[in-house]
Amino acid sequence: MTTNTPDLLTALSCPIPISDYPTVLMAHGGGGSLSQMLIERMFLQAFDNPTLELMHDGAVINLPPAMSEENQGEGTRLAFSTDSFVVNPLFFPGGDIGSLAVHGTVNDLAMCGARPLGLSAGLILEEGLPMDDLWRVVQSMQGAAQKAGVSIVTGDTKVVDRGKGDGVFINTTGIGLIPAGVHVSPLRAQPGDLVLINGDIADHGIAIMSMREGLEFETAIESDSASLNDLVEGVLAAGGEHVHVLRDPTRGGVASALNEIAQKAGVGVQLVEKQIPIQEQVRGACEILGFDPLYVANEGKCIAIVAPEAADEVLAAMRAHPLGENAAIIGEVVAEHPRRVFMRSRIGGLRVVDMLSGEQLPRIC
Repeated sequence: MTTNTPDLLTALSCPIPISDYPTVLMAHGGGGSLSQMLIERMFLQAFDNPTLELMHDGAVINLPPAMSEENQGEGTRLAFSTDSFVVNPLFFPGGDIGSLAVHGTVNDLAMCGARPLGLSAGLILEEGLPMDDLWRVVQSMQGAAQKAGVSIVTGDTKVVDRGKGDGVFINTTGIGLIPAGVHVSPLRAQPGDLVLINGDIADHGIAIMSMREGLEFETAIESDSASLNDLVEGVLAAGGEHVHVLRDPTRGGVASALNEIAQKAGVGVQLVEKQIPIQEQVRGACEILGFDPLYVANEGKCIAIVAPEAADEVLAAMRAHPLGENAAIIGEVVAEHPRRVFMRSRIGGLRVVDMLSGEQLPRIC
C-alpha cells in the first residue's frame, strides 16, 4: 500500500480531523460544538496566546503603566473586538444587517465591561447591489451607532463580482475602555452564583426564520437586536465586583453560551425551565419548526452571572431599563457536574443541555 507523503503529513499535523471534515460545513459557523472544535483545535493552536485563550467576547488589553495615570492607579484596560455579519435576508423584522453589525460589536465590548470608544466598518459589496439598499444599510448603521453613543471612525470598502457576495457583508471592529474596578471574565463563574438574563430569548432567530419562510403569526415577531452598553452600565453600577461574567448569547443561543462558560470555568450550571422568559408566539414557532429555543440566536440579550448577595440589585437594575423589563433569574452555578449544563424541566426532571452539534439556523448574524 502506498501513501502520498504530503497528504499524510497534513493529516497528522492538522489539529482538525480532516478525515471527518475535509471541507468547511455551515455548522462550523453555527456557534455550537463544531464551531468550538474549529476555534480550539485550529485557530487557538495556530494563534496561541494568553489573551486569545480566554475566549472572551473581546480581548482585554492592558496598557503600559505610563499611559495609565488617569485611571485611578489600576492601569488602563482596553477591550478590543471584531465581528463579521452575513445575515440573510439583509432586512428583517426589527432590524437589518447595518444596525445588527453595530449592535453586535458594541455588545461584545459591553460583555467585557467596556464603554465603546470607536468602531470601524468594513463593507464587502456585491456588484449589482441597489444603491437604495446600500443607503438604507449605511443610514441604519449611523442611527444605531448614534443611539449607542459611539462613532464609526474608520473603515474600508471592497466590491466583488456579481453572485460572489450575497448583497453585502459587513465587518465591524470596536475598541472600548474598561473602567477601574470592573472585572468580568468567564473564569470568574463560581458555585453559588446566580444566572440572570435581561428578557425573552430566541426572538432574533425566529424573526429571521419567519421572514425567510414567509410565516405569519397573530403578533409579529421582531428581532431583539439592540445595543446593550447602557443596560450593562446599570448592571455594573448595581453589582460592582459581584458581577462575575457577562455574555451575549448570539449564535448557538443561551445553551451554547452557558456551556462555553461552564467549560472555561470548570463549573456546572443548572437552569430552571419555568423561569426562562420566552414569548408564547416564539415558543409556538419553535415547536412548529422543531427548534429548541435555548439554541436559537439572540442579538439583544445579556447573560449575567452574579454573586447571590448582589443578584436582587442587578435584577432590579435590569428591569429598570427598557431592554430588561422581562429580566429573570434563570439558574445557578453549581459545583456538581463540572463543565456541563443541566436544566430542571417543568415537570421536575433533569436533562442535559449540551452544545449545539449542528447548524440549527444558518446565516442569522
